[in-house]
Amino acid sequence: MSLRSNIFYKRLMCLPVGIAVSSALFLSACNDSNIQADTGMVEAAIDLSVFEGCYTVSHDEPAQIKVSQQDGSWVMQMKEPASAKRVWDDAEPLEVIKNSEIPQFFSIDPDNVDAVIGRPDRVLVLAHVKPAYANIDPLLDSEYLSYIYRGANTIYRVECDDVNTDILANPHANIVIDNVNESL
Repeated sequence: MSLRSNIFYKRLMCLPVGIAVSSALFLSACNDSNIQADTGMVEAAIDLSVFEGCYTVSHDEPAQIKVSQQDGSWVMQMKEPASAKRVWDDAEPLEVIKNSEIPQFFSIDPDNVDAVIGRPDRVLVLAHVKPAYANIDPLLDSEYLSYIYRGANTIYRVECDDVNTDILANPHANIVIDNVNESL
């Protein structure tokens, strides 16, 4: 082979190698962006705005817990007693809880829950049950579940208010129990 054809052959071989390397880099870059897109889709699927609002343990009671977004973070506040100089206590931070942790707090299949948020110490955990599941489960009469220090129950989303209530008062203080078996 002549010197000229040998140089041409070496340069020609660099072209397929360069194309192969470029293709590999291009494909790996595409794969990385797909992974990021998938991760973004998972994060976007968790809509924490379903928690924004106030909650109580029964429909006919005033709000007791308030969940809101402050400075880009989710927080909760508890209603103060009537003797306090304010309606809501200081905001406590909340964080997203993984679906894999749901069995620690609730006896519900994690596939039926679309978002879980709670305090870092896990004293309070809130879950939003998928509306379709809440409609068919006879044990649920709300889309919201709460776990408050070792106990789980449904809670109700109610209108927020800025009215102090005496949440520390004994609701049974004026109840009189008569003996119903006086004739015996």
